[in-house]
Amino acid sequence: MWIDAHTHIDRYDLVGEAMLASALAEIDAHRILTLSNSMDVASYVRNLELAEACPFILPVFGVHPWNAVEAVDHLEDYGPLLAQSPMFGELGLDYYFVKDSAAYPAQVKVLRRFLAAAEQQRKTVSLHTKGAEADVLEILEDYDLPRVIVHWYSGPLDILDAFIARGAYFTVNIAARYSDAIKAITARIPDDRLLTETDNPGGARDFIDRFGTPLLVRDVIEAVAEVRGTSAAALAQQVQANLWSLIAGDPWAPDAWKALLEHEPHG
Repeated sequence: MWIDAHTHIDRYDLVGEAMLASALAEIDAHRILTLSNSMDVASYVRNLELAEACPFILPVFGVHPWNAVEAVDHLEDYGPLLAQSPMFGELGLDYYFVKDSAAYPAQVKVLRRFLAAAEQQRKTVSLHTKGAEADVLEILEDYDLPRVIVHWYSGPLDILDAFIARGAYFTVNIAARYSDAIKAITARIPDDRLLTETDNPGGARDFIDRFGTPLLVRDVIEAVAEVRGTSAAALAQQVQANLWSLIAGDPWAPDAWKALLEHEPHG
């Protein structure tokens, strides 16, 4: 069993119907537990549709910081979706790709709305921190959150250490094969906080010159295992154990995932 703890299944719609169908079949055939993050309301609705026929896909609601300006005036409408979603993602701040600082207050407001809901409902959050790692960390201090996942961390090592001290989990992707900075981060994450991701379909394009498919997670496992000086089999088992640790006590986690992981070896 493979773990893809950060992806965007709905965005295969942008790639084409044939690749979407192939991706769904691949997830099912290879039992890839797939956490499908949303970019906005429409993205979440589509993720819900795609997950109906595949128990390996968990759709979750979030507003990506790239979409915060459009979303900030609609936050009061999100109550039913926040109550429905088993966790929240993709959330966060982005000061790297978003160059217009006028957008940053909206990003903060949207992030705080979701974090407040996560605190109240005791739900996991999946965070985007690109170029804003220190600010995300500082904002987190205002909330008592049960579980935090940091997606594709690429910031300073001292802030990474602070996230580690806070108990965060981290998703690592194929950049661990190509980027020296990501290799250093990958090596530094504690064994029991490591998860794997693909950020499919588009996240890997800068590294592999194509859209990613679900089985890219197998390459991620191999790349991360090489960085950490272990075998792919041992790394895959560790990631399964970490996901089990993350969701075992989470009342919002799907029973289907708990049942699947309960019968997997956990180290």
